[in-house]
Amino acid sequence: MPGPVSRPRPVLGRRSFLAAGGAAGVAALAAGAALPAGAQPGAALVPDGTRFLQTMTSAYPELADQPRLPQSYADESGLFSTAFVYDCALTVCALLAVGDRGTARVVGDGLLFAQQHDPQHDDGRLRQAYNVGPYVFYDGVPQPYGLVRPDRTANIGSQFGFLGTAVGDMAWPGIALLHLHRSTGDARYLDGARRIGEWILGRAVNPGALGGFRFGVDAADQPVPNVSTEHNIDCVALFRALGAADPAGRARWTDAGRRARALVETMWEPAGGYFYTGSDDGSTINRDPLPLDPQTWSWLALRDAAYATSLDWAVEALGTTDTPDSPNSQLPAGVSIRGVTFSDASLTSTAVYNGVPVDSDAVWLEGTAQVVTALRDRRAPRDAALAVGLVREIRRAQARLGAGQHAGGQLIRHRGMVSASSALDTGFGFGYFAYQHTGATAWAVMGERAVNPMQVDGLR
Repeated sequence: MPGPVSRPRPVLGRRSFLAAGGAAGVAALAAGAALPAGAQPGAALVPDGTRFLQTMTSAYPELADQPRLPQSYADESGLFSTAFVYDCALTVCALLAVGDRGTARVVGDGLLFAQQHDPQHDDGRLRQAYNVGPYVFYDGVPQPYGLVRPDRTANIGSQFGFLGTAVGDMAWPGIALLHLHRSTGDARYLDGARRIGEWILGRAVNPGALGGFRFGVDAADQPVPNVSTEHNIDCVALFRALGAADPAGRARWTDAGRRARALVETMWEPAGGYFYTGSDDGSTINRDPLPLDPQTWSWLALRDAAYATSLDWAVEALGTTDTPDSPNSQLPAGVSIRGVTFSDASLTSTAVYNGVPVDSDAVWLEGTAQVVTALRDRRAPRDAALAVGLVREIRRAQARLGAGQHAGGQLIRHRGMVSASSALDTGFGFGYFAYQHTGATAWAVMGERAVNPMQVDGLR
């Protein structure tokens, strides 16, 4: 994939979500957002979103009798049958939130299979992603298997190099497995989550001055020294849920959660009311770029009024509107989408991915759905109206974007949510694009059902 390429950028057209003096844009989004009496926010999206998640889980019907995981993106993304474990975890949470315990268990069982049948390690780890259906790679070499290879090992995503193990990519499946355990009483899910917790404690404690947990390990099983605020927030939620589900280990899990939380609190910038992204070396704070995830997830995991302004900062500082007139927009004529972007770097990026220049006004729809989820959980004045306004934007995106895309070679008939309204640069070396995505859809479903996957009983 080519590196970012600079290009001239128009002066006008960015962040019209907060036009007319910042806060006025928030008010404009909330204005007129009230629903008719008795109407249920998100009622139109939840059924199709649920069916989309079910479709992606069964995208390869010839493999229905084997352990399986949902394909993360539509075929058009070029990632073939890749299933990112973070997306799988979100799928479990969203399906439980709508009452589809059966499909949620299919995905949970797939995660357990991957954990128990790694081709190289038997230590409870999950890789970043797995192959879950047959395809022919770009080099012309057929990849004929699903999640289960003939030798009964998990089909890890080696073609794209998705072989490392990250703390956040462990914590979210752990959270999902614990929700499954709470829903079903099946001890296998608790055992799987315990192994995830043990892996984090055994392999990811940050030896640097900032404490907390470092990023994880790379494909060669070597430690990655970076420390992510987002990942440590995930650990707060995971270790709290483990403590609730595992009384015998509660003291240990509680201590681990305190370690993660201490790192998160160190990353707080009181003057700006936001969290920094983390550290590159485990000892010094990285202050740039400023991403969305720590701002929304900090509320969902901590529910601490001392840090509640991080959500307000995200809505205001990362707000954007994508229109057909935006630089390099991919929206169809007559469609505009308001929401938030990935980071403050996204708002000024001139990156190019595979020859496609990014749109600095692009809306990150997965992140916008995270904002809805957090607003509905926080319930501060104006949160409900602002959330309904964002739901309206999400519904428009679902109705107008992503048509004609496929999974496993078959047309997706029940449309999910695309990850971004147009090509978007995160500022962290990767991008999001207008392809239907299980992660974005799962967050949209959870946001509209007003649940919180980062709390122990948050899906009920």
